[in-house]
Amino acid sequence: MLPTNYLDSIAAAREGPEPLCVPWPMPGNPASFPSFETFAAWREFVLQFSLHPTLPLIVSAKFERAQKLYILAWIDFDLIKAGELIALTTLELALTDRYAGKETERRRKLLTKKAGEENRKISKGEKRWAENSSFADLLKYMVDHDDLTEDLIPMNQRCGPPSKALGIITGDTKPSLWGIRNDLAHGAPFGEFPWAGLLELVRDLINYAYRDWA
Repeated sequence: MLPTNYLDSIAAAREGPEPLCVPWPMPGNPASFPSFETFAAWREFVLQFSLHPTLPLIVSAKFERAQKLYILAWIDFDLIKAGELIALTTLELALTDRYAGKETERRRKLLTKKAGEENRKISKGEKRWAENSSFADLLKYMVDHDDLTEDLIPMNQRCGPPSKALGIITGDTKPSLWGIRNDLAHGAPFGEFPWAGLLELVRDLINYAYRDWA
């Protein structure tokens, strides 16, 4: 949990009377720009999107770094873009933990069956494909093999339709989540507008991946 003294120091640092406005889906309005008059209101808003407390520390601690950067946007709005990158790398870490082994096993079975049907050995290239699932592959796995639907994403339940969340997860809608991650990491991480509700969606996907975590 983010320490109180850290949050209090941020509250005291910002100058200027202007409210903080961010793009974020709200009930009945997916294109909303909620406004925050005080740091306390902004802090409460960001902290509501925390991970389930039973998740592995390596994941929850990394996600808290993203929340810190979002909270620091109270001082410098550009820091939201850094928070987005950390949020997406946390998502990749979580999906690798939960799905990479399962996807590798699934691919191995497919290749074994195919090679057997063709009476040949599995090639080195096929082995590399089986052993190396990308961030995009793991996101698609959630939908194709772990039953994720629009109705199971809490942000959709909170805000209501229409939603394009599943499309940016599978890549059917552009930009995809992995495309956003790549742009943030290798393109122009600053000077762009924030992606509405990205932190909330990442929280929802990580919690879903660990939904049976005890």
